[in-house]
Amino acid sequence: MKRLISTLLLLCPLLLSAQDLIKSGPMKGYTEMREALIWVQMEQACIVELVYWPDTMPEREYRSLAKAAAPENANVVHLVADSVEPGVTYGYAIYANGKNQTQDRELTFSSQALWQYRTDPPKLKIALGSCAYINEEKYDRPGKSYGSTYQIFETIADQNPDMMLWLGDNIYLREVDWFSRSGIQRRYTHTRSLPEMQRLLATANHYAIWDDHDYGPNDATRTFPFKEETLNAFKLFWANNTYGVNELGGITSAIEYGDVHFFFLDNRWHRSEADMKTIDEQMLGEAQVDWLIELLKYSRAPFKFVAVGSQILNTAAVYENYANYEKERENLLRRIAEEGITGVIFLTGDRHHTEMSMVEIDGIKIYDLTVSPLTSGTHNPGDEANENRIEGSLINEHNFGLLNITGPRKDRQVEIQILDVSGEELWNYKIEE
Repeated sequence: MKRLISTLLLLCPLLLSAQDLIKSGPMKGYTEMREALIWVQMEQACIVELVYWPDTMPEREYRSLAKAAAPENANVVHLVADSVEPGVTYGYAIYANGKNQTQDRELTFSSQALWQYRTDPPKLKIALGSCAYINEEKYDRPGKSYGSTYQIFETIADQNPDMMLWLGDNIYLREVDWFSRSGIQRRYTHTRSLPEMQRLLATANHYAIWDDHDYGPNDATRTFPFKEETLNAFKLFWANNTYGVNELGGITSAIEYGDVHFFFLDNRWHRSEADMKTIDEQMLGEAQVDWLIELLKYSRAPFKFVAVGSQILNTAAVYENYANYEKERENLLRRIAEEGITGVIFLTGDRHHTEMSMVEIDGIKIYDLTVSPLTSGTHNPGDEANENRIEGSLINEHNFGLLNITGPRKDRQVEIQILDVSGEELWNYKIEE
């Protein structure tokens, strides 16, 4: 690293006095009690540092390890604040080649609170959505533009959520992107640079899963030959704590946020085609299902949010719904009930409409909240036979969701709100612990 930094400084002497080098971000990534990650993409090669300080003691500055923004990584850097205390808000600035790039912005991040055995858990506001298509006419399909209403990102930022959870199809790789690292990175850069997105990136902590359009071509499965490159790009442009567990590969992971647990499933890495005659069909794979069931059983969280790209409870075997993988789906739901796991709420995207489904198995209620789309074209499922849809929950316009988690320990509730582009409530629903 020292050699790389020295080389860049020698190659780029004119950058030493440059400012306005930030291309997109900064974006708040994961945050823990002792550590937080800030993501930023630079316009060109430079040396980047994070300087941060407690809000109550601005004179006490800390610095992250300096990182080199390099073209082979799309000039993206991940800056780790590793000298933080629990429950503290920090101001921060991004420096490039020794110059403050954010001096006109008031930027903050907050570490998670140490509430256990001390207080009731904190209130949480989680924003979520999927299917964010950003037009680029030269590479889009001819005809009517597929993306619109980019101001929805400004509206989400206005809600000041603690977390933004991206539920897949967060970018749309095009034909020109699929089979080259430069194409994949360029698509991420184009989407992430959207002006309307910048305030949201700095407002909430961002976590993400993927679906087919950020994994590869439409409806791509485990056979996609360039999936290692799209995985590398996903890791580069997002800032989750981890990617892949127990040698599963892909993006599978889990986090604790306040007193709730989030489980991030990969519905692409292990997915077979749904109509094969000579192999056992699967969407998640046996190992990932086993991992999920064991972790759900271990969890003591009042709500267990399982984020996955494809709809789980919709009974219509259409498009890429889990109903196309009937045997694996039945096994997953049966095991949740047999283990007596309560508070499971699947969070899904993909379908370009929003709806909530619920099924009760042996007294165990399981939910599936689909939130889609953010900016992509909308879809009306019409007469689609989802037998588990909660009446009144179907929405077929651009929207996003909020999960408002409140109440004292052992008496928590989550209020689900679906809001339109301007922030008006379209639907709400409450689930008690």
